[in-house]
Amino acid sequence: MKLFDKYNRLNITATILTFLVGSCTFYFLLHYIFIDQLDETLQTEQQEILAYVKVHNELPEIIPTKDQYISYGPAIGNVNTSFLNVKNNYDKEDEDEREIQFTVLAGGKNYLVKVDKPLEETESLLKVIIGITIAMIGLILLVGYLINRVVIRRLWRPFYETIDKVKTYHLTDQETLKLEKLPIDEFSLLNQSINEMVDRIQQDYGSLKNFTGQAAHEMQTPLAVVRTKLDLLMQSEALLEKNAQHITDIEKAVQRLSRLHQSLLLLTKVENKQFMLNEDVALDQTINEKLAEYAEMTEALDLHVSARLQPTQIKFHHHLAEILVSNLLNNAIRYNVAGGSIDVTLADGNLTIVNTSTNPQLDDNGLFKRFYRGSAAEEGNGLGLSIVKQICDMAGYSIKYQYAANQHRFIIGFGPNVF
Repeated sequence: MKLFDKYNRLNITATILTFLVGSCTFYFLLHYIFIDQLDETLQTEQQEILAYVKVHNELPEIIPTKDQYISYGPAIGNVNTSFLNVKNNYDKEDEDEREIQFTVLAGGKNYLVKVDKPLEETESLLKVIIGITIAMIGLILLVGYLINRVVIRRLWRPFYETIDKVKTYHLTDQETLKLEKLPIDEFSLLNQSINEMVDRIQQDYGSLKNFTGQAAHEMQTPLAVVRTKLDLLMQSEALLEKNAQHITDIEKAVQRLSRLHQSLLLLTKVENKQFMLNEDVALDQTINEKLAEYAEMTEALDLHVSARLQPTQIKFHHHLAEILVSNLLNNAIRYNVAGGSIDVTLADGNLTIVNTSTNPQLDDNGLFKRFYRGSAAEEGNGLGLSIVKQICDMAGYSIKYQYAANQHRFIIGFGPNVF
């Protein structure tokens, strides 16, 4: 849930609850005030009757009116003045009324006097006031909601612009991320912090990339020396006879180190964008050439290889295309089983390579990371799939891995959103 939506929900819920409680309180407060005013009016009428009796020693004549009813009756003892809510007893209309009862001595007799006033006008006025209040509350809620949608969205727009820029930023693009200073202090502080963080990351990344490139270049000379000396040792029959196994192990280690050196150099060149992707590459021909190169290996392992290739021309780099196909085919052969199969399909802008294997499913999270090796992998330096992913990212291609029924499937889409 977005922060804006969550804020709106909380704000509207709190506002509605506040207005409901306020409306109920307002209703009861108004009702109390109106009843109190009505009681004061009844008390005034009581004072007028008592004053008339005091002067004339008799009860005043009852004059029928629409908004007041007076009745006299014999009283048994004295009755304290009291206010009651009663029903209309003077006509057929069943209306609520407010009544005051009190006793008065007139002409030597004790009378119970009742003065009623209808509550209809009070209730009607109360309903009108409450109705207007509810309408105002609804209007306030509506206006507040619209203001929140317009104003808050506008206030948060710089934040979402910052997020979009951060999403599209790639460290390998060698471009500086510069977020402008904003008039809102919090967003300006966020942009400043992100700028400083990106600057530090770029410096660290540049240092690491330079170190990798320099280390890979510096490895060339020692590797050449080791190979030369190893060749001289292998030419000595006496030495080879006594240390054949050791020399063989050294040769394998040197070969692995040489492959690692070449892979690191390639990664550095790809990251530095030293390859121009402006060549017309016939991908189907490249795949056929690589399949022919690996024919002896597939025959030795008795692998069944099927290739369904549509003629496909892409803007790419010949050397990178060869590396891309070679790494995927090499893994499909190396981790296959004797008598297994490899299916290569090139169609509809997708390259799919499927191979059988007894190895379990690869980890999706670490699959394309450098030096990742599956649990059953014994050979390789763990850079093959990392190089494939780096090439795809640089060229804007998509790559996806799937596993089902002891088959590993790699799909490359020659476009950013082909899946």
